[in-house]
Amino acid sequence: MRTTLTLDPDVAKMIETIRRERGATLRDVVNDALRRGLTQTKPARRNAFATRTVSLGRPSLPNVDDVADVLDEVEDGAQR
Repeated sequence: MRTTLTLDPDVAKMIETIRRERGATLRDVVNDALRRGLTQTKPARRNAFATRTVSLGRPSLPNVDDVADVLDEVEDGAQR
């Protein structure tokens, strides 16, 4: 596969140094580096996310399934 690749200056310098030391082509050095990096890279293992539970005490309202009832109860309590 033919593609254009833009290298950061520090990476280009490292590749050029390795290329000269080995007497290899740019293609061979880049392919070797990519093969090594891709086979050694494993996805980072994530720890399971967990939340702590805390007691909030007894609810002040017995049932909060009906919003209208809750609003009536709260409004009545505010007027007392």
